[in-house]
Amino acid sequence: MRRSPPVPVLRSTTLIDAPPRTVAGLLRDTEVAAEALARDGHRIATPTRLLAPGDEVRLRARLLPGVRVPLRTRVTAISPTGMRSVLVRGPVRALAHTVTLTPTPAGTLLLDEIDWTAPLGGLGRIADVALLRRMVLRLFAARAEVLAERVAALAEGTVVVATALVRDGRVLAARRSRPPELAGRWELPGGQVEPGESEPDAVARECREELGTAVRATGRLSTDLPIAPGLLRVHRAEFAPGAAEPQPLDHSELRWVGPGELAELDWVDADRAVLGDLREVLTVADQAGPAAGRS
Repeated sequence: MRRSPPVPVLRSTTLIDAPPRTVAGLLRDTEVAAEALARDGHRIATPTRLLAPGDEVRLRARLLPGVRVPLRTRVTAISPTGMRSVLVRGPVRALAHTVTLTPTPAGTLLLDEIDWTAPLGGLGRIADVALLRRMVLRLFAARAEVLAERVAALAEGTVVVATALVRDGRVLAARRSRPPELAGRWELPGGQVEPGESEPDAVARECREELGTAVRATGRLSTDLPIAPGLLRVHRAEFAPGAAEPQPLDHSELRWVGPGELAELDWVDADRAVLGDLREVLTVADQAGPAAGRS
């Protein structure tokens, strides 16, 4: 028998006073998720703070006092326009959660859509209404509160830029030499934006200071990324005409990395979150063929 396509069984909207890239970055931040879940008695466990496609999240959902149900979800997509995850393990079937982010003059409109199939026939549909829908709506309300709080806190934070410098289908990776807890791990070059400085200017200055070369920013990559000082924003960049070959002035090593080599490096956590976006950029650049060279 042919089945009709699934229809969202629950929709919810909220307005967040921040641009879509910032909201998307907060949605992938498991600290935000953990705080929202905890307000309704749920627990979360993840291996990383910033989620990337393919990451799995383990939850213990509180259905009733003293009753917790283990769940496992997998993130399938993250971008400045939204996020999607699917249930890998749990008491319901075919559950998918899609978040769509739409810019408006008043901020970002966040639309949640959840599709799921209740188990146990009629009994399951009763539990669906009595428990699951109410629980999900409470979670959405708690998450909206946490998002508003985090957006307000970010207004006082700093902005850090990272540079995805691409040449001939490869991106420049830099190996950190400090601090001790990060030494040996790889990152995209960059640093803090100074007061009164634009982000593209900060990209150019940081590459001049860290790499001894001249670059120009060509556009944003992926979402904002919440980090300890505030927000990390990744910019694509290219060499300026006549630029010198980059040197490891502030790192222990530099390496040009192709799309198939990205996963081989031990990236710092924030940069790991954008590897999927980088892979797409590098694949397109590699298919376009070698650059004509720098003048």
